[in-house]
Amino acid sequence: MNDQGFERPSEESPEQDHRGDENISEPVGKALEKLTKEELLEKAREFKKESDKNYDLFLRSQAEMENMKKRYRKEREDYLKFANESLIKEMLPVLDNLAKALSHSDNENNVHALKEGLRLTFKGLKDTLSKSGLEEVKALGEVFDPCFHEAVSEMDDPKAKPGTVLTELQKGYTLNTRLIRPAMVVVNRQKASHEPDQRKNSDTACVKN
Repeated sequence: MNDQGFERPSEESPEQDHRGDENISEPVGKALEKLTKEELLEKAREFKKESDKNYDLFLRSQAEMENMKKRYRKEREDYLKFANESLIKEMLPVLDNLAKALSHSDNENNVHALKEGLRLTFKGLKDTLSKSGLEEVKALGEVFDPCFHEAVSEMDDPKAKPGTVLTELQKGYTLNTRLIRPAMVVVNRQKASHEPDQRKNSDTACVKN
């Protein structure tokens, strides 16, 4: 009797477990088959509403991206258009001084007044450009430097050392230590053994300290 009592539960247990698995593994999709026509239509309306909402969000995102691109283009155009605004503002007094000098010279018929006005205008212009990093290249009396000087001719001057710049035909300038225009010079003639080494004109040798 004890053996039979133990065997009965073991025979019923697999059947109960199998029925439980069938209930758990029932496909979820079957739930739609059990819906009525009205319920299916309601589900379709919900899906359509969700789809329209997502599509609206997509359109809004696209419109926002286009607006950002337009703002970026406008900001970039404005920056390029007004990048030199501060420099131009600082140069306005130079124009004012030049206008005054010309006006005074006409009224007083005085060459001295015109000369003084031009001198002050030139000084103001140099000071303004210097604030923006513009510097003159030293040339007259200096040893010829192919990094910053451009020799257009040579002369013989026994009083000067060979390779010395005798005349400055056009000033050279650097902007924040970068050469933007070499000085055009006349150099004192020198022997071949002392000619400037053109190979010096390299990225590392031509940096102005």
